[in-house]
Amino acid sequence: MRTNSGHQHIAAVFVEARKASTIVHSYPGEIPQTMEEGYAIQDLAIALDGRRIGGWKVGRIPGEQVAKYNAKRLAGPIFVDEIVDALDGHVPVMPIFGKGFAAAEAEILLRIASVPDGEISLDTIADHIDDVRVGVEIASSPFPGINEFGAAVTVSDFGNNKGIVLGPALPDWRHADLLSMPVSLQINGSTVGADRMSNMLDGPFGSVVFLLKELKRRGIEAAPGTWVSAGAITGVHEVTGGQTVKACFGEELEVVVKVRAT
Repeated sequence: MRTNSGHQHIAAVFVEARKASTIVHSYPGEIPQTMEEGYAIQDLAIALDGRRIGGWKVGRIPGEQVAKYNAKRLAGPIFVDEIVDALDGHVPVMPIFGKGFAAAEAEILLRIASVPDGEISLDTIADHIDDVRVGVEIASSPFPGINEFGAAVTVSDFGNNKGIVLGPALPDWRHADLLSMPVSLQINGSTVGADRMSNMLDGPFGSVVFLLKELKRRGIEAAPGTWVSAGAITGVHEVTGGQTVKACFGEELEVVVKVRAT
């Protein structure tokens, strides 16, 4: 859709606030009412930010909003400098907007090897994936009300993303029953959420299908090596600076990350 000066202003405010780690007390313009408006603002913000995109987060739109937005998922960019490894016992420290919104989510992370030339379908998308990891998404925005005004607002500020943490690879993921894997998330040693991927609409591969179709619609290339953070499995769990987050996948795989308020 065509953008306007209001969209430009909203994008500029969010980009500047993210760079300066300052708070956005109220939404800086007219509330976007459609996903197209939200993505138009996001596209402007991506151009203003200027960093290279290394991945995309996919999130589930709350059920009560699905009819309004005619969508079940949303997407936002993950910049290369906010993609961090947590391997061999390394515990990364991830920044959050301490006076804004901040949460941690247990997620499956999939790496795109290629984009289908023709139809993008759930039946064949695994052929275009070359790595699957367990991980954590850090969802954070300088706007404390990022999730209170609807999915289009969430989309307008990079989908409420502040980076991902890549954990261990899932062994034999092409043949594993990912949907039945138990997943839990702890904050400072206390379990705050537990679930299975079978409750994620059509699962993590469905998130990739959605994303590639959405990027194609927007004229955005998904280059080989692009990561997809497939959506919160146990819920969106708010965090504060100084806390330690541990996501557990099955009986053996885990990711630990600390969060630091800026």
